[in-house]
Amino acid sequence: MHLTMMKPTRFSQKQRRVLNWWMQPETMHYDAIICDGAIRSGKTTALALGFVIWGCTRFDRQSFALCGKTVTSLRRNLVTPLIAQLSLLGFQVEEKVSKAYLDISFGNHRNRFYCFGGKDEGSAALIQGITLAGVLMDEVALMPKSFVEQALARCSVPRSKMWFSCNPDKPSHWFYREWILMAKQKNALYLHFTMEDNAALTPEIRARYERMYDGAFYDRYVKGLWVASQGLVYPMFSPSKHIAEPPAPCERYVISCDYGTMNPTSFGLWGLSEGCWYRFAESYYDARKAGVPKTDEEHYLALEALAKDYPIEQIVIDPSAASFIACIRKHGRYVVVPAKNDVLAGIHRVADAIRAEKIRIGAACQDALREFSLYAWDAHAGSDAPVKEHDHAMDDIRYFVSTVLDSEERTGFYVTSLSRTDAAN
Repeated sequence: MHLTMMKPTRFSQKQRRVLNWWMQPETMHYDAIICDGAIRSGKTTALALGFVIWGCTRFDRQSFALCGKTVTSLRRNLVTPLIAQLSLLGFQVEEKVSKAYLDISFGNHRNRFYCFGGKDEGSAALIQGITLAGVLMDEVALMPKSFVEQALARCSVPRSKMWFSCNPDKPSHWFYREWILMAKQKNALYLHFTMEDNAALTPEIRARYERMYDGAFYDRYVKGLWVASQGLVYPMFSPSKHIAEPPAPCERYVISCDYGTMNPTSFGLWGLSEGCWYRFAESYYDARKAGVPKTDEEHYLALEALAKDYPIEQIVIDPSAASFIACIRKHGRYVVVPAKNDVLAGIHRVADAIRAEKIRIGAACQDALREFSLYAWDAHAGSDAPVKEHDHAMDDIRYFVSTVLDSEERTGFYVTSLSRTDAAN
């Protein structure tokens, strides 16, 4: 196959290197290729296309593996755009979604590409037993080591190769230590991507991504560096920009709650005014500091005192607070919604909301403001995680943003669901 068919002007120089490395005299001896770097840098597009072209040029009637964190994310991020590209290049693709594989033909060569998800330690069993001529691991840093090693062990066909892409993580990550730092010993070609390596990305879009991140995540996602998360979780929070009161009467009201017995219980009262949500009042009780824990009924009285006579649409609460959820529902006054509780995804949503000034904090919320100045990343954790201190108002804010604000932005309208108990009342 002649690569001139692929209209190489659409690809940057580094993308073309990914497409061609397996056929170039100076690089074809490598057993693997590793592409890491910034988000939106074009590495996945080039890697996936190069992988299939290589597989269908060098092999016939063989099996290959396309791996992502989940099969759903793999199909969305890699397989669907790949099929469109292959069709333009004259490949014949037959996708069997229910069986999670693609049969891809070019010329007189036909090969099967299986789709696997490597989301947890149990995923390694899914790929056992198969014999592969090659494997592509998209976002390999998100996969457990056991799954990756099992997939690589299946590449026993002569001339098989391994293809990896990932965005950076902590420098202690096993893939960084065992593959990127050891690329020479692994006989792997290592290519580092920046946003400038994506020929389809305009300067305006690059500038937008540069404005989206701060701190360690700017270094990882924009610069493409393997750095540890450190310092404050929300360094973009600015008292001059983000401490404010609702400029007009609020249109809607929600309370968010992080519940604790000996740990602090934090309630935040939110109001929507002129398109921005304001956390303008709070209730915060630290049982250790007070020396006396409160009962669920006492916490409920504090919740009612905060709510006053506002028409509260829902109480968004820590989903693990089963006894307090039951207590609120027993009184029959408020709709209770268990919060989305994905910590890292929630932190990113809060950071985006702060940066876009979609949420602000009232001056009366002293405990929330105190925690914003103290909430920090745990530099000693094995993966990205905040220190489990000064995080109770931070958690109730995260619950609100993940459950209310994020849902509205995804759907364009607001929905609450009633439990049977709520509906009966």
